[in-house]
Order: sequence, then structure tokens, then C-alpha cells
Amino acid sequence: MWHINHQNSKDVLFGRQLLYSIQAAGKTTFPDYNTVWHFDDKVGQKYLLEALGAPFVPTSVFYSKKDAFQWAENTTFPKVFKLRGGAGSANVRLAKTKQEALRLIKKAFGSGFSQYDRVGNLKERIRKYQLGKTDLFDVVKGFIRFVYPTRYSIIAGRERGYVYFQEFIPGNNYDIRVIVIGDKAFAIKRMVRKNDFRASGSGNIKYEKDNFNDDMVKLSFSIAKSMKSQCVAFDYVSSEGKPLLVEISYGFVKDVYDPCVGYWDKNMNWYEGRFNPYAWMVDGLLKSV
Repeated sequence: MWHINHQNSKDVLFGRQLLYSIQAAGKTTFPDYNTVWHFDDKVGQKYLLEALGAPFVPTSVFYSKKDAFQWAENTTFPKVFKLRGGAGSANVRLAKTKQEALRLIKKAFGSGFSQYDRVGNLKERIRKYQLGKTDLFDVVKGFIRFVYPTRYSIIAGRERGYVYFQEFIPGNNYDIRVIVIGDKAFAIKRMVRKNDFRASGSGNIKYEKDNFNDDMVKLSFSIAKSMKSQCVAFDYVSSEGKPLLVEISYGFVKDVYDPCVGYWDKNMNWYEGRFNPYAWMVDGLLKSV
């Protein structure tokens, strides 16, 4: 069992490869191939979710500047620009106009983007400090990282040679994350940042059951089954009352989910109270041996 850290340079270099090799040797792993191959890879997630016919926010990926320019000249704005990697709304911004999109496209096929957004990271640390969600030392680390990039960003290099845009879905002041582990699921509601459109990583979270729609949980069980995933987190927004997937992951931060007030089983029975999702991972692994 191993949680691959998408910001750890060693994990990124050989984590998936080692897990795949162990699995090929006949061993049982967590995460397995179906669970982890698309982790921190929004481009891969696009193709997977489209192939499964999941309700996915319309997304365009281009591998040539010419095609991207042509698309930008004929589409509407705003659009959401993303790099293929990044969590907690990192590497996500809103292209409000065609001119902004064209600048992003030029950079994507020119100097490229660092996987570590030093300006955005520092602003986020300051925002959380002002909200009382982190300490001054964390802000100081942000200033240090502003000058000295992380080892991960140096090894990963710059993202270039593609550009990724999603439709901006208006009218959402929150998103819903549903996590499915085997035959159980739980959820959180994440409110967007002030004067922003991003919810992931905001730190403003609601846990009560009445924040969640049963149909969205049922849909999550269904997609997780199609993916044959041991553990998957689905991020949803809504469009005209219908859920749309933004992206997926298999990992999540423990402290954010410990306050959850209950969970569902695959038959949509609700179990009130605290629970241990990490034990579910172990149980699922043992059952598959």
C-alpha cells in the first residue's frame, strides 16, 4: 500500500511504475493500475471519462498551436484553463477573454508553465492565514518558495506542448466531492473562495447530509464500478440541476474528511457517525488477495 505524492519528485519518477510492476508479478497492490494511472493527469481523465460516457464538463485539449488558435477564434468565453497536474485548484485560472486565452496558448507552445505556481501558492498561503486556517510559518515558507522553487518543480520541468480548457459552468458557488471506496461512499461540499470561482482547496467545507443529492452518490457508485477503481474521488458542479464531473482523483487529505458525519453503502443506506475510510482500503485489499 502506497499513497503516491504527486509533489514528491521520487514518487513521480517511479511510483506508478513500481506499483504496476508489483501487480504484474501477481501481487495485490493499493492503489492498483485502474485506480492510479490517471492520478494528477487531467488529460488522461478527460479521455477516460469521455470513454465511459460519464457526465463530464465539456473539455478541449490541443497539441498544436494552430488548432488551439483556430478553436479560440471560434469559441465563447470565459473558459477554465488548467495544467494536467495540480491539486487544490493549483494551476487553474479563468481565461475571461479570447485575448487571455491566446496568451495562454502562446505560452503553452512556447516557454511553457512551471508545475509549481509560486505566485498563486504564496497568495493562497496568505489567504488561509487571513482566515485563520494556517500559521505565519506557513506564509514564510511561501515567501521562501517564491525565491527557491521546489525540487519537484525542477525535476518535473515546464509543461508545454499542449493546452487544456474546460467550459466554465456558471452559477456554482460550491462543488461536491464524493469519494467511493469499494461499496461505501462519503462526501463533502466545498464553497468557492471569495471573489473567485474555485472551490477545491478553499478550506470552507460543509459536511451535513442534507448538502448532498442521493442521485449524485448513486452516479458515483456507478462510475467507480465502470472504472474498476479501489478508491476514487469525484468532483462535481451542477448545470441546470444536473451533475457534471470536473475531475477525479484517488487520494485525499485526511484532516479534511475526518469531520464527515456519516457514509452511504452501495444500496444507499446511510450510516450516521464517524468512520474509518482507511480501514476500508485495507479490508478491500485483503478481500482481493
